[in-house]
Amino acid sequence: MDASAAKLIGAGLAVIGVIGSGIGIGNVFAAYIQAIGRNPSAKDDVRTELFLGFALVEALALFALIVALLLLFVF
Repeated sequence: MDASAAKLIGAGLAVIGVIGSGIGIGNVFAAYIQAIGRNPSAKDDVRTELFLGFALVEALALFALIVALLLLFVF
């Protein structure tokens, strides 16, 4: 196996983490909508946790993307 082929395979495997991030973001917003449907008056209290959860899940996607780009362009 060539080194450039191994780099491409490694970068492709690193990007699989973005799929998990997409599922996580969907779960975060689904839980938010369900919480608002059950208790509309708690909308402002739940919104803080929504943004925190979204930011943490999105950070994992960015980490996976950075690892993939490092594999492609640095190593």
